[in-house]
Amino acid sequence: MPEYEDFQVLVIVSDPKLRAQLRTMLPSFGFATVHFAVSAHTALRHLRARHYEMILCDYALGDGQDGQHLLEDLRQHDIISSDTLFVMITAERNYERVVGAAELLPDDYILTPLAPGALQTRLTRIMAKRDAFLPAWQLAAIGDWLGAIEYCLEAEISHPQYLIDFHRLEAGFYIAAGQIDEAEIIYRQLADSQHIPWAQLGLARCLAFKKDYAAADALLSSVIADNDNFMAAYDLLARVRAQNGQSKAACEVLHTAIERSPYRLGRQRRLGELAMEAGDAPAAEAALSEVVRQSAHSGFRDPEDHVRLAQAQLAQNKTEAARKTISDIERSLGGQSNAALCKALANAMLHAHTGQEEEAQAELSAAASLAGAGAPLSPGLSRELIKACFDHDMLAAGHDVVSNTLRATGDEPTVSALRDLLQSRGLELLSQTIEQNVQEEVRNLVKAGAEKARSGDYKGAVDAMLDAVRQMPGHPVVLFNAALALLRHIEHHGWSSALATQARGLIDRARALDPANGRLATLAEYMHMLITRNGIVADDLAAPVRRRAAR
Repeated sequence: MPEYEDFQVLVIVSDPKLRAQLRTMLPSFGFATVHFAVSAHTALRHLRARHYEMILCDYALGDGQDGQHLLEDLRQHDIISSDTLFVMITAERNYERVVGAAELLPDDYILTPLAPGALQTRLTRIMAKRDAFLPAWQLAAIGDWLGAIEYCLEAEISHPQYLIDFHRLEAGFYIAAGQIDEAEIIYRQLADSQHIPWAQLGLARCLAFKKDYAAADALLSSVIADNDNFMAAYDLLARVRAQNGQSKAACEVLHTAIERSPYRLGRQRRLGELAMEAGDAPAAEAALSEVVRQSAHSGFRDPEDHVRLAQAQLAQNKTEAARKTISDIERSLGGQSNAALCKALANAMLHAHTGQEEEAQAELSAAASLAGAGAPLSPGLSRELIKACFDHDMLAAGHDVVSNTLRATGDEPTVSALRDLLQSRGLELLSQTIEQNVQEEVRNLVKAGAEKARSGDYKGAVDAMLDAVRQMPGHPVVLFNAALALLRHIEHHGWSSALATQARGLIDRARALDPANGRLATLAEYMHMLITRNGIVADDLAAPVRRRAAR
């Protein structure tokens, strides 16, 4: 395979014999650059330092974090890109673990002992498929989702052996471009004609985007009945039911999923959160204890897991267990950016439970101050902090945390949840006042940027809107308008890779908050026009994408 001699390959294997095998095999296949890591932590250092075309990872890594947990971390935190092949290698025959790893969709899953000829054949096959998809991934990586769709339509003819796979990519790019209806058409055609499970899942996701929860629920229930090991369908069904206000039903779905595949941290974490919402503290403790245990060796531990676990323990009067959980935040998570805030909030919960009102208020005051200073806190735990402030008559602190939460995360579900929280405490007027104040802030920030753009000061518009993003980093309206300001600057002053990268990042953040927003399609068309007009070529990762400048 001499054409792959420039590939960067990372082997993550703790077993010295398997490592020695691969050290001999891979150069004989034509790979000239092969790096080795003996643990997940070592692998992360490699992956943060350079881009790899392929990762060969042993399932059993020996340091407490297995290959499945590592893959989950890499995907969740965007450490590896779409064009990086991930091949899981294992001798593990345990059914639950195999299902758990397979549901994360590694590009291949190979059992040991390794036979050189068979391994070379497998790697050749998946790399050929990668080459066919690479231009689409590269176009999407520079924000040209419509260009990626165009490539998929052409590649369906030139690579008919991957026709269904290109349909899948195309539908995903339509969603990225904010064209939910177009994605729904593709998924529906495949679901109706070929009954492909992932197409049915994609169709259900489109229905959920449109808030047709009943139709999405019915479709996903049918998919699970026909494919009871399709774990992604369980996750989406649980999310649909939770969004539809059915926390208990969502928990039941996740319980079933975890019985079949118990090794996904994200699923365990979601079960713990939903179980607390449903008032099932024992189930919450069981799930969150597993999250804390399994994540102990991860490079992405989150102190929020400890806060939620302590909350579940206190709900069952397990005071000493909660103390130990809280002490572990400082002992093993003190370096995290949100550790101090989480410890203060957890201690406030503990003091409130033991009747130490002054101590609880002091810790809440500290937590509110840290949140106001920008320490990260999820919307869910922000609500817990808000509840605690109002429960302890700290109205000013509660008001500030609500306002800061809406500035940091202003998507519809967060706004709705905060509104319900305040109304449940008889604070309807306060809720309306805070929302109106934040909306007025948004209008003023957007207006300032728009006025500069109208006067031809596109740089000033960019500066104003990026400052608005710093003030309201999770508000969709601010994110959309900031991206628009950057694209207008590019249109009037010429292409800038730095500004285009910023715009793509803002669009990605806005999409995560509001995937069905119609402005996504407008921005996707604007980005496509600018990329095409300027003849921009995707970064060369393996085979460059040739784009033609507009005449």
